[in-house]
Amino acid sequence: MLSALSVRNIVLIDQLDLALDSGLTVLTGETGAGKSILLDALTLALGGRGDASLVRAGAESGQVVAVLSLPRAHPAREALRDNAVADDEDVILRRVQYADGRTRAFINDQPVSAGLLQTVGRLVVEIHGQHDDRALVDVATHRAALDAFGGYDVASVRAAHAALVEADTAVAAQKAIIDEALSREDYARHVVEELAALGLELGEEEVLAERRQRLMTLEKAAEEVRDADEILNGPSAPGPVLAGLMRRLLRKAEGGAAIFQPIVEALDASLVALDGTSDALETLKREMAFDPADLERVEERLFALRAASRKHHVTADGLLDVLAKYRGELEMLQSGEESLKTLEATAAAAREAYLKAATKLSAEREKAAKALTKAVEAELPDLKLGAARFIVDRQVDSARVAATGFDQVAFHVQTNPGTLAGPLLKVASGGELSRFLLALKVVLADRGSAPVLIFDEIDTGVGGAVADAIGRRLGRLAGRVQVISVTHAPQVAARAQTHLLIEKQAISEGAFMRTHVRPLDEPARREEVARMLAGATVTEEARAAARKLISEVG
Repeated sequence: MLSALSVRNIVLIDQLDLALDSGLTVLTGETGAGKSILLDALTLALGGRGDASLVRAGAESGQVVAVLSLPRAHPAREALRDNAVADDEDVILRRVQYADGRTRAFINDQPVSAGLLQTVGRLVVEIHGQHDDRALVDVATHRAALDAFGGYDVASVRAAHAALVEADTAVAAQKAIIDEALSREDYARHVVEELAALGLELGEEEVLAERRQRLMTLEKAAEEVRDADEILNGPSAPGPVLAGLMRRLLRKAEGGAAIFQPIVEALDASLVALDGTSDALETLKREMAFDPADLERVEERLFALRAASRKHHVTADGLLDVLAKYRGELEMLQSGEESLKTLEATAAAAREAYLKAATKLSAEREKAAKALTKAVEAELPDLKLGAARFIVDRQVDSARVAATGFDQVAFHVQTNPGTLAGPLLKVASGGELSRFLLALKVVLADRGSAPVLIFDEIDTGVGGAVADAIGRRLGRLAGRVQVISVTHAPQVAARAQTHLLIEKQAISEGAFMRTHVRPLDEPARREEVARMLAGATVTEEARAAARKLISEVG
């Protein structure tokens, strides 16, 4: 319930603190006393649109605080917990309106968005009045109202819809993956064939580079060996020449020319040295065992690896990852098709489950619509709407996939036989609209209604038996929820448990006026009801009628 309302510097209200009670509370007062200002202030606290014009003249800001007493399991408390707002014993909504148009919102002294304030406010308070576009006049609320009246299981359809959406999303994601893989399939196969043909090995580039460097070193040394071999063993080799010279000189030395003996010995030593050099050269040639074709093969392999690395923008070792990636894509195409079939089967089962749940819900809504129509129309005669019809307009589209099922629901009315039926707000006049809404709230009060209902002058333009019927219904509602009614009807005011009088006061002579609200005790209440009966001049007859009216309804 709304247990307290505090207003500071809002239009004509400079300072106001109200304690509110359960049951039926009525607000009465002369026209222009400020009843609408009080509702505007409350609407601001509930997350309504701010307006700089709400700030009292001369003030920098205005403020409204609404204190709500709610059960621990109330949806408004769940909304607070979902948004990490402290869930205290009372829920305190506070809105500050600045003169420059800015507003700030707080719940339990924690800054929040105006959207969250509005969400919590709508879960707790419904405001109904002539031409009001909130609460039950809003077509968006009609399906939920019908579901609350029917009391059937709506959660199963939401769960089935969520499962279907999840399954369809998984199918779409898998198809996207497969489509992307298909678009790259030819390239993937080419890469796999190309890299597989290379026979990649981890670290191979480094090994080949080292071997190439060694072979190039050997190739360069081989040129020197060939030159040495040409000198030592070629056509111009010195060995045969020196050997022939030594033989000629040796014959002469043996013939008595001893002068040549030292030269013969030196030539012999030189030939021995040349033989040693030739032997060393032959040994080196055998040790090198260099094959130019081997270097060519190593370079061809190394260049092939490096070309592939540049093509794929990776190192040679990274080519193994590239090969694994594209092999994975090709394998995914095979396994992905199987996964897609499984996901599509799951989606088909989810769709069937959704259709079954939504079909059942639609049938239950059809029954509930008939019952709601009957219950609302039973209330209409006493409200002088006996010739009117209430219609639950259901538009069923079995192809519609939504968390709320197949049905679009709108409350329509036909005010007189022979006239066209249509939406509440378009067809019903102001007074008729308020009575239709009252009938609806009486029927729906214990089935999903907000715990606080505010009726803004719904008795305007009626009197006598109709006003009495409105009062009785407000009294019935007040037995189940907290009801606050702004009224001009004494028949309604007489039924209140709490009566608040709204009046204008002068702060001081010649100064600004202010709106003041005061609770009425029993004598003052009788006097106010008498004023409502009599008008400007309260007579004794009016006072007697007021006492009688209060005693009769009491």
